[in-house]
Amino acid sequence: MVLDLTLTISQNLPTFPGSPTPQFIPWNTIKKDGYNSELLFLSSHSGTHIDSPYHFVDNGKKIHEISVNRLSSSAILVKIPKKANQSITKNNIVSFEKKHGIIPKNATIIFATGWQKHLQKKYYFKQNPGLSITAANYLASKKINLVGIDSPSIDLGSENKFSVHHILSKNNILIVENLVNLEKISRNYFNFIVLPLKLKDATGSPVRAIAL
Repeated sequence: MVLDLTLTISQNLPTFPGSPTPQFIPWNTIKKDGYNSELLFLSSHSGTHIDSPYHFVDNGKKIHEISVNRLSSSAILVKIPKKANQSITKNNIVSFEKKHGIIPKNATIIFATGWQKHLQKKYYFKQNPGLSITAANYLASKKINLVGIDSPSIDLGSENKFSVHHILSKNNILIVENLVNLEKISRNYFNFIVLPLKLKDATGSPVRAIAL
């Protein structure tokens, strides 16, 4: 079974405050040119997307420098429902480990909070759940490969210093945000593929993320 974990990018896609709404600009038409094509205008962090470490660290890896080996992995799904501005804590992660086993080095961790159901709400980007600083430091100590979440940011919506982004990025941990359909995955472990465009020197990229 293949499950799509990706938001559709359109001109109706809600965007992070200060970011542009995606625009699809008609460029060629069959009537005029013999084929249809369009120009795209959007942030590299639109919709379901990946953050490279360079997004918050000047000497961090950029999108085109990320090895494809890091983008296809066995992922650990941590289902932990959270409400507005609720943190995923270190204790939450430790409790999961006690029940399901220790999270190993280089693991890919995906957090399902249930926040995606609020995508069309005005508070979606301002009150989202995210990792606490202690949780981020705990994952960094394990040298995690990638952390994904079904909210617009790995930081709490009320966090304006992007502290968790900084912790993960300086430890070369990839971040995937705005995942969808995680509630349809019944297991704690699944095969995860997330493919960004190979954009030279970019801080991020929209992705097609799937579960196998």
